Amino acid sequence: MTTADIMFAQPGHPESFRDREYDARTIFWALLAAIVIHLAVAFLLAAFSGVFSPAIPMQEQPAELTFVDLSPTPKNSAFIETDESKKAPEPKEKTFESNANSVGASELAATGELPLPSQTGKDRPFMDLETNPYSLETKGAQPQQSKAASQQKQMPAPQSAPITAAEQFALLAQKPTAAVEPSTSASQAQSAYRRLKERNHISGNITNRGISAVNALGTPLGRYQKIVSDSIGSRWYTYMDQKRDLITIGTLRLRFRIDRSGQVKDLKITENSSNEAFANVCLQSVLEAHLPPIPDDVVNSLPAEGLEVPAFGFTIYPN
Repeated sequence: MTTADIMFAQPGHPESFRDREYDARTIFWALLAAIVIHLAVAFLLAAFSGVFSPAIPMQEQPAELTFVDLSPTPKNSAFIETDESKKAPEPKEKTFESNANSVGASELAATGELPLPSQTGKDRPFMDLETNPYSLETKGAQPQQSKAASQQKQMPAPQSAPITAAEQFALLAQKPTAAVEPSTSASQAQSAYRRLKERNHISGNITNRGISAVNALGTPLGRYQKIVSDSIGSRWYTYMDQKRDLITIGTLRLRFRIDRSGQVKDLKITENSSNEAFANVCLQSVLEAHLPPIPDDVVNSLPAEGLEVPAFGFTIYPN
Protein backbone atom coordinates (compact mmCIF):
# COMPACT_ATOMS: atom_id res chain seq x y z
CA MET A 1 0.00 0.00 0.00
CA THR A 2 1.44 3.26 -1.10
CA THR A 3 1.10 6.58 0.68
CA ALA A 4 -1.13 7.72 -2.14
CA ASP A 5 -3.77 5.19 -1.06
CA ILE A 6 -4.17 6.48 2.53
CA MET A 7 -5.27 10.02 3.17
CA PHE A 8 -5.89 11.57 6.64
CA ALA A 9 -8.42 14.33 6.92
CA GLN A 10 -6.72 17.44 8.14
CA PRO A 11 -8.43 20.40 9.94
CA GLY A 12 -10.07 22.76 7.48
CA HIS A 13 -10.47 20.01 4.91
CA PRO A 14 -13.96 19.73 3.21
CA GLU A 15 -14.46 16.13 4.28
CA SER A 16 -14.05 17.09 7.96
CA PHE A 17 -16.78 19.75 7.76
CA ARG A 18 -19.22 17.38 6.11
CA ASP A 19 -18.68 14.79 8.86
CA ARG A 20 -19.33 17.32 11.62
CA GLU A 21 -22.44 18.63 9.92
CA TYR A 22 -23.78 15.10 9.55
CA ASP A 23 -23.17 14.34 13.24
CA ALA A 24 -24.93 17.57 14.33
CA ARG A 25 -27.99 16.80 12.25
CA THR A 26 -28.12 13.27 13.61
CA ILE A 27 -27.99 14.48 17.21
CA PHE A 28 -30.65 17.14 16.55
CA TRP A 29 -33.09 14.68 15.01
CA ALA A 30 -32.42 12.18 17.74
CA LEU A 31 -33.22 14.75 20.42
CA LEU A 32 -36.34 15.89 18.56
CA ALA A 33 -37.52 12.30 18.20
CA ALA A 34 -36.94 11.68 21.91
CA ILE A 35 -38.96 14.78 22.83
CA VAL A 36 -41.82 13.76 20.54
CA ILE A 37 -41.85 10.23 21.99
CA HIS A 38 -41.92 11.53 25.58
CA LEU A 39 -44.80 13.89 24.78
CA ALA A 40 -46.75 11.13 23.10
CA VAL A 41 -46.25 8.78 26.06
CA ALA A 42 -47.30 11.48 28.55
CA PHE A 43 -50.45 12.26 26.55
CA LEU A 44 -51.42 8.59 26.32
CA LEU A 45 -50.90 8.11 30.04
CA ALA A 46 -53.05 11.13 30.84
CA ALA A 47 -55.80 10.06 28.43
CA PHE A 48 -56.09 6.45 29.57
CA SER A 49 -55.33 6.79 33.26
CA GLY A 50 -59.06 7.32 34.05
CA VAL A 51 -60.07 4.17 32.16
CA PHE A 52 -57.92 1.82 34.21
CA SER A 53 -58.15 3.56 37.60
CA PRO A 54 -61.13 2.65 39.86
CA ALA A 55 -64.01 5.19 39.81
CA ILE A 56 -64.48 7.27 42.97
CA PRO A 57 -68.01 6.78 44.34
CA MET A 58 -70.11 9.98 44.17
CA GLN A 59 -71.62 11.22 47.43
CA GLU A 60 -75.42 11.15 47.29
CA GLN A 61 -77.05 14.58 47.57
CA PRO A 62 -80.47 15.01 49.20
CA ALA A 63 -83.31 15.95 46.87
CA GLU A 64 -84.10 19.66 46.80
CA LEU A 65 -87.68 20.91 46.53
CA THR A 66 -88.50 24.39 45.30
CA PHE A 67 -91.80 25.77 46.53
CA VAL A 68 -93.49 28.26 44.22
CA ASP A 69 -96.12 30.57 45.71
CA LEU A 70 -99.23 30.22 43.57
CA SER A 71 -101.54 32.18 45.84
CA PRO A 72 -103.64 34.87 44.14
CA THR A 73 -101.91 37.69 46.06
CA PRO A 74 -98.26 37.89 47.11
CA LYS A 75 -97.70 37.51 50.83
CA ASN A 76 -97.00 40.67 52.79
CA SER A 77 -98.37 42.78 49.94
CA ALA A 78 -99.02 46.40 50.80
CA PHE A 79 -102.43 47.28 52.24
CA ILE A 80 -104.47 50.09 50.75
CA GLU A 81 -107.93 51.15 51.84
CA THR A 82 -110.67 50.89 49.23
CA ASP A 83 -113.61 53.26 49.36
CA GLU A 84 -116.98 51.54 49.37
CA SER A 85 -117.99 53.43 46.23
CA LYS A 86 -115.14 51.80 44.27
CA LYS A 87 -116.02 48.16 44.90
CA ALA A 88 -115.52 46.13 41.74
CA PRO A 89 -115.16 42.52 40.53
CA GLU A 90 -111.92 40.71 41.25
CA PRO A 91 -109.09 42.35 39.27
CA LYS A 92 -106.76 40.42 36.98
CA GLU A 93 -103.70 42.03 38.56
CA LYS A 94 -103.64 41.79 42.36
CA THR A 95 -101.08 44.40 43.34
CA PHE A 96 -102.46 45.42 46.73
CA GLU A 97 -104.38 43.82 49.57
CA SER A 98 -107.49 45.67 50.66
CA ASN A 99 -110.84 45.52 52.40
CA ALA A 100 -112.62 45.28 49.02
CA ASN A 101 -111.88 44.55 45.37
CA SER A 102 -111.00 47.41 43.07
CA VAL A 103 -109.79 47.65 39.48
CA GLY A 104 -106.99 50.03 38.60
CA ALA A 105 -107.86 53.16 36.65
CA SER A 106 -106.28 56.54 36.06
CA GLU A 107 -107.70 59.94 35.17
CA LEU A 108 -104.42 60.95 33.50
CA ALA A 109 -102.00 59.23 31.13
CA ALA A 110 -99.29 57.07 32.71
CA THR A 111 -96.31 59.19 33.77
CA GLY A 112 -94.33 56.91 36.10
CA GLU A 113 -93.39 53.38 37.10
CA LEU A 114 -95.44 52.89 40.27
CA PRO A 115 -98.53 50.60 40.08
CA LEU A 116 -100.73 53.61 40.87
CA PRO A 117 -102.89 56.04 38.92
CA SER A 118 -101.39 59.32 37.75
CA GLN A 119 -103.09 62.35 39.29
CA THR A 120 -102.49 65.87 40.51
CA GLY A 121 -102.60 66.83 44.17
CA LYS A 122 -100.49 67.65 47.20
CA ASP A 123 -96.90 66.42 47.42
CA ARG A 124 -97.20 64.13 50.42
CA PRO A 125 -95.94 60.57 51.00
CA PHE A 126 -99.37 58.97 50.92
CA MET A 127 -101.61 57.20 48.44
CA ASP A 128 -104.86 59.12 48.96
CA LEU A 129 -106.81 59.06 45.70
CA GLU A 130 -109.55 61.46 46.77
CA THR A 131 -110.18 64.36 49.16
CA ASN A 132 -112.69 64.32 52.01
CA PRO A 133 -112.81 65.79 55.53
CA TYR A 134 -112.77 63.53 58.55
CA SER A 135 -115.98 62.68 60.38
CA LEU A 136 -116.11 61.43 63.96
CA GLU A 137 -117.83 58.32 65.16
CA THR A 138 -121.58 58.75 65.68
CA LYS A 139 -124.07 56.75 67.67
CA GLY A 140 -126.66 56.75 64.92
CA ALA A 141 -130.33 57.60 65.07
CA GLN A 142 -132.32 56.09 67.89
CA PRO A 143 -135.59 54.28 66.98
CA GLN A 144 -138.75 56.34 67.43
CA GLN A 145 -141.21 55.10 70.01
CA SER A 146 -144.78 54.57 68.97
CA LYS A 147 -147.50 56.96 70.19
CA ALA A 148 -149.18 54.25 72.23
CA ALA A 149 -145.94 53.33 73.92
CA SER A 150 -145.26 56.98 74.70
CA GLN A 151 -148.69 57.43 76.28
CA GLN A 152 -148.32 54.22 78.24
CA LYS A 153 -144.94 55.46 79.54
CA GLN A 154 -146.55 58.72 80.76
CA MET A 155 -149.44 56.97 82.58
CA PRO A 156 -148.81 56.23 86.25
CA ALA A 157 -148.27 52.60 87.04
CA PRO A 158 -151.14 50.95 88.95
CA GLN A 159 -150.54 50.11 92.56
CA SER A 160 -149.97 46.40 92.99
CA ALA A 161 -151.13 44.34 95.94
CA PRO A 162 -148.53 43.24 98.47
CA ILE A 163 -146.72 40.03 97.51
CA THR A 164 -147.22 37.11 99.84
CA ALA A 165 -144.32 34.98 101.08
CA ALA A 166 -145.36 32.08 98.80
CA GLU A 167 -145.48 34.33 95.72
CA GLN A 168 -142.10 35.83 96.58
CA PHE A 169 -140.55 32.35 96.82
CA ALA A 170 -142.07 31.42 93.44
CA LEU A 171 -140.53 34.52 91.81
CA LEU A 172 -137.10 33.72 93.27
CA ALA A 173 -137.32 30.11 92.08
CA GLN A 174 -138.40 31.09 88.55
CA LYS A 175 -135.69 30.87 85.84
CA PRO A 176 -134.89 34.21 84.20
CA THR A 177 -135.90 34.56 80.57
CA ALA A 178 -133.39 35.69 77.94
CA ALA A 179 -133.58 39.31 76.94
CA VAL A 180 -134.92 39.87 73.45
CA GLU A 181 -132.34 41.55 71.23
CA PRO A 182 -133.61 44.47 69.15
CA SER A 183 -133.99 43.82 65.46
CA THR A 184 -131.50 45.10 62.94
CA SER A 185 -133.82 47.90 61.87
CA ALA A 186 -134.13 49.10 65.47
CA SER A 187 -130.42 48.81 66.24
CA GLN A 188 -128.10 51.76 66.10
CA ALA A 189 -126.78 52.80 62.73
CA GLN A 190 -123.21 51.95 61.87
CA SER A 191 -120.48 54.42 62.73
CA ALA A 192 -120.00 57.23 60.22
CA TYR A 193 -116.28 57.56 61.00
CA ARG A 194 -114.13 58.53 58.05
CA ARG A 195 -110.51 59.59 58.15
CA LEU A 196 -109.19 62.77 56.57
CA LYS A 197 -108.02 62.28 53.00
CA GLU A 198 -106.22 64.75 50.76
CA ARG A 199 -105.64 63.90 47.13
CA ASN A 200 -101.91 63.34 46.56
CA HIS A 201 -99.73 63.99 43.52
CA ILE A 202 -98.89 60.58 42.02
CA SER A 203 -96.99 59.49 38.90
CA GLY A 204 -98.09 55.94 38.12
CA ASN A 205 -98.16 53.42 35.29
CA ILE A 206 -101.86 52.51 35.14
CA THR A 207 -103.15 53.04 31.60
CA ASN A 208 -106.82 52.14 32.06
CA ARG A 209 -108.80 55.41 32.07
CA GLY A 210 -111.35 56.09 34.77
CA ILE A 211 -111.74 57.38 38.34
CA SER A 212 -108.46 56.93 40.22
CA ALA A 213 -108.20 53.42 41.67
CA VAL A 214 -105.66 50.62 42.10
CA ASN A 215 -105.68 46.89 41.42
CA ALA A 216 -106.53 45.51 44.86
CA LEU A 217 -107.96 42.23 46.10
CA GLY A 218 -110.31 42.25 49.05
CA THR A 219 -109.18 39.62 51.57
CA PRO A 220 -110.18 38.64 55.13
CA LEU A 221 -106.87 40.09 56.36
CA GLY A 222 -107.51 43.33 54.47
CA ARG A 223 -110.96 43.66 56.02
CA TYR A 224 -109.54 43.12 59.51
CA GLN A 225 -106.82 45.70 58.87
CA LYS A 226 -109.56 48.17 57.92
CA ILE A 227 -111.29 47.48 61.27
CA VAL A 228 -108.02 48.09 63.13
CA SER A 229 -107.38 51.34 61.25
CA ASP A 230 -110.91 52.65 61.82
CA SER A 231 -110.98 51.73 65.50
CA ILE A 232 -107.69 53.50 66.20
CA GLY A 233 -108.38 56.45 63.90
CA SER A 234 -111.81 57.26 65.34
CA ARG A 235 -110.32 57.64 68.82
CA TRP A 236 -107.32 59.57 67.55
CA TYR A 237 -109.43 62.30 65.96
CA THR A 238 -111.53 62.58 69.13
CA TYR A 239 -108.49 63.00 71.38
CA MET A 240 -106.89 65.41 68.91
CA ASP A 241 -109.95 67.67 69.06
CA GLN A 242 -109.65 67.71 72.86
CA LYS A 243 -105.90 68.45 73.03
CA ARG A 244 -105.15 70.24 69.78
CA ASP A 245 -103.73 73.30 71.57
CA LEU A 246 -101.07 71.15 73.29
CA ILE A 247 -99.78 69.40 70.18
CA THR A 248 -97.05 70.50 67.77
CA ILE A 249 -96.62 69.63 64.10
CA GLY A 250 -94.80 66.37 63.41
CA THR A 251 -94.98 62.64 62.74
CA LEU A 252 -95.10 59.68 65.10
CA ARG A 253 -94.65 56.08 64.08
CA LEU A 254 -95.05 53.04 66.26
CA ARG A 255 -95.20 49.28 66.03
CA PHE A 256 -97.27 46.75 67.91
CA ARG A 257 -98.76 43.29 67.77
CA ILE A 258 -102.38 42.16 67.96
CA ASP A 259 -102.87 38.77 69.56
CA ARG A 260 -105.61 36.36 68.56
CA SER A 261 -108.05 37.78 71.13
CA GLY A 262 -107.67 41.30 69.73
CA GLN A 263 -105.42 42.67 72.49
CA VAL A 264 -102.62 45.10 71.61
CA LYS A 265 -99.18 43.87 72.74
CA ASP A 266 -95.57 45.12 72.59
CA LEU A 267 -96.49 48.71 71.72
CA LYS A 268 -93.35 50.79 71.00
CA ILE A 269 -92.68 54.22 69.51
CA THR A 270 -90.13 54.05 66.67
CA GLU A 271 -90.16 57.73 65.62
CA ASN A 272 -91.55 61.00 66.99
CA SER A 273 -90.83 64.44 65.54
CA SER A 274 -93.67 66.07 67.51
CA ASN A 275 -93.95 66.48 71.31
CA GLU A 276 -94.87 64.32 74.28
CA ALA A 277 -98.52 65.38 74.21
CA PHE A 278 -98.85 64.08 70.66
CA ALA A 279 -97.16 60.82 71.65
CA ASN A 280 -99.62 60.36 74.54
CA VAL A 281 -102.60 60.91 72.24
CA CYS A 282 -101.31 58.33 69.74
CA LEU A 283 -100.52 55.74 72.40
CA GLN A 284 -103.91 56.25 74.07
CA SER A 285 -105.68 55.83 70.72
CA VAL A 286 -104.04 52.44 70.13
CA LEU A 287 -104.33 51.11 73.69
CA GLU A 288 -108.01 52.02 74.00
CA ALA A 289 -109.06 50.69 70.60
CA HIS A 290 -111.71 48.00 71.01
CA LEU A 291 -110.51 45.40 68.51
CA PRO A 292 -112.47 42.22 67.88
CA PRO A 293 -110.70 38.84 67.99
CA ILE A 294 -108.87 37.97 64.79
CA PRO A 295 -111.24 35.87 62.61
CA ASP A 296 -110.44 32.21 62.08
CA ASP A 297 -109.89 32.64 58.34
CA VAL A 298 -107.23 35.25 59.16
CA VAL A 299 -105.59 33.79 62.24
CA ASN A 300 -104.83 30.50 60.47
CA SER A 301 -102.49 32.34 58.08
CA LEU A 302 -100.68 34.23 60.86
CA PRO A 303 -97.92 33.14 63.24
CA ALA A 304 -98.82 32.11 66.76
CA GLU A 305 -97.97 35.59 68.06
CA GLY A 306 -100.77 37.15 66.02
CA LEU A 307 -100.80 40.07 63.58
CA GLU A 308 -97.61 42.15 63.44
CA VAL A 309 -98.09 45.85 62.67
CA PRO A 310 -94.52 47.04 61.97
CA ALA A 311 -95.37 50.66 61.10
CA PHE A 312 -98.46 52.64 62.06
CA GLY A 313 -98.13 56.38 61.55
CA PHE A 314 -99.81 59.61 62.68
CA THR A 315 -98.95 62.98 61.10
CA ILE A 316 -99.91 66.59 61.81
CA TYR A 317 -99.38 68.98 58.89
CA PRO A 318 -99.59 72.78 58.97
CA ASN A 319 -102.81 74.15 57.54
